[in-house]
Amino acid sequence: MKDGIYRNTCPRNCFGTCGILSYVKNDRLTKVTGDPKHGYTKGRLCAKGYAYTQFVYNPKRLKYPMLQTPRGSGNWKRISWDEAYSVIAEKIIELNQRYGSNLSCGYNKFSGNLGILHYAVEGMFNSIGPHTKPVGNPCALSGKLAINRSFGRDFSSIPEDMAHASLIVIWGANPAVTNVHQMKYLYEARRNGAKLVVIDPIFTRTAEKADVYIQIKPGTDAWLAYGVAKLLIDKGNVADHFLQEETLGWNEYKHFIQTNIDMKEIAQRTGAPLEAIELLAEFYEKRKPAVTWNGLGVQRSEHGSSSISAITSLAAITGNLSVPFGGLYYMHFDVDHFPQNLLNHQGPVHPSIQASREIDFSHYPRNALSLTDPPLEFLWFASRNVITQDQDLRSWQQLLNQLELIVTVDLYLTKTAEQSDLVLPAASHFEEEDLHVGYWHYWLSFNQKAIPPYYEAKSDLQIARELTKKLNELSPAFSNFPFEKEPIDWIKAELTPEIMERYSLKSYEDLLAGPHIKQAAAPQSIHDKFTLEPFDQIIIQQNEELTQTEVRLKPFTYKLLTPQSLLKIHSQYEMIPWLNQGQMEDIIELSPAAANDQHITEDMKIEIFNEEGSIVGTAKINPSLPTNVVLTAQAGSNPINKLITQCNGKQSQESSTFFYDSTVKIRKWGEKRV
Repeated sequence: MKDGIYRNTCPRNCFGTCGILSYVKNDRLTKVTGDPKHGYTKGRLCAKGYAYTQFVYNPKRLKYPMLQTPRGSGNWKRISWDEAYSVIAEKIIELNQRYGSNLSCGYNKFSGNLGILHYAVEGMFNSIGPHTKPVGNPCALSGKLAINRSFGRDFSSIPEDMAHASLIVIWGANPAVTNVHQMKYLYEARRNGAKLVVIDPIFTRTAEKADVYIQIKPGTDAWLAYGVAKLLIDKGNVADHFLQEETLGWNEYKHFIQTNIDMKEIAQRTGAPLEAIELLAEFYEKRKPAVTWNGLGVQRSEHGSSSISAITSLAAITGNLSVPFGGLYYMHFDVDHFPQNLLNHQGPVHPSIQASREIDFSHYPRNALSLTDPPLEFLWFASRNVITQDQDLRSWQQLLNQLELIVTVDLYLTKTAEQSDLVLPAASHFEEEDLHVGYWHYWLSFNQKAIPPYYEAKSDLQIARELTKKLNELSPAFSNFPFEKEPIDWIKAELTPEIMERYSLKSYEDLLAGPHIKQAAAPQSIHDKFTLEPFDQIIIQQNEELTQTEVRLKPFTYKLLTPQSLLKIHSQYEMIPWLNQGQMEDIIELSPAAANDQHITEDMKIEIFNEEGSIVGTAKINPSLPTNVVLTAQAGSNPINKLITQCNGKQSQESSTFFYDSTVKIRKWGEKRV
């Protein structure tokens, strides 16, 4: 590689998808800065981004393929890539001969790297014909489908436009921790006189900065939205002409609100003071344009989809979907507009099996254990660390024990990698080419290969190409993966004429000069960038069944909330010294009332537990925490996800994982469970 400055893109599952300038000297990454030509991040990175030099050159990073014998023993042996490919290919071929198909082979991959070329994992498995694959989205699907039902498609407003809002209502999001770049647009709006309202069970860092903070009970977001709607409808402060002309279901919704919603009941169910609800309704009435932000946490519960629908309907009836700079925020899925040639690669046709076997993400291990004819025998992990991210760890452990071969591709020896037979070292995004489109902002960026691979690390695409050669060497025509195609060939294939026009590109090389923003289908723009496509029809929705339900916790049982922390994303960045200083043990926050009930004092060693398992940590008494809530951040040495409760089949591939429906009990460390 040449010395110089390269353009990279942070590929993490994060709202930023930040533009990076990488400084390289003597084939080594010496520093990183933000890319000033990225129109959203504007030359800034978060702390995790600035720590990337430690991420790339960390001594704990995997260097070579490693074989563990026996599994879980910690007895690792360095092997060559050719030996690794032979182990994998021989097992895949043997299973095919044993069962007459590749259904016994599967993968579990999600969001560790969101670059489009990382769909090489899916393409590689597609290339061998029908297999076992995960479907769904454990992170955001409930909200996505709710918004699709309202608008007929995905929708999220332009994040830069938030700077021009007169009212910003953040509902269950904490951008001061999880979306730091958006804060500059929020601050700009406030300097111009905007009001900020934060609705959250937790008094977050974002709530600290709000003009109004409304603390509600977890899972009662729909009730609060209905209450605000009730006040607006009763006073006639709704966009009636817009609702009559541009929406479906308005009259039914209005009747539902007027006949079913009682404000005293709203205050009782949500825990929000009636005065606060009235103030929010007054803000929606008088301050235009207003924007409403649906947080991902809102939809991670059994009633999450109804909550997103209720909040979306509230934004519609206030008329803020039809005014400049008003709008609704969630996340968009513009990557679906790309051909995604690797994801959609067509494999060979099987004589009797028409399609791959699907398992939904939310119940992956339990469903995988039930598979027969054939059972799942081989599992490939990529861009995922299920032992620190997934639920139902008992079923995961049972599944891992029954598998004949487990392969993990990662940059570090994660908790999932530790339970694998074979670990393959993955390239960082500085060591590969890729193409990126975010799910929050609307900028497209190119990721250049800036440095040589770290020792023997390889990208997912390179692994797919080389494993295909080995499969076909041992069994001719076993895979039809086009191994001869280089990364740039796949990138060019994604940039179809439609995509090039949408992002004002003449060739991929335009992206080497800086990211490009998506353009409007109709170019008249109110802010010199682009406008989102208009809605065909907006559906106003309500959930009448919700009014018949009320969840009550058992005595001395607490709702478990597990937000993201500032300096990590799940288990990523745990090995970075800059980001992991000071407190090493998990912090468990509880209210003064809960501490008093359990005779717990500050800094005491305590345990939270349920039927799934237990976590030990240091007690911190948080006077702003609701009485029935226990709070502890994701990641950490003792992953909190072991307490996430399986939800008795209510989750499906059409819902997110219900992370926030779990409950726990508390005891002092060392006490016997009663």
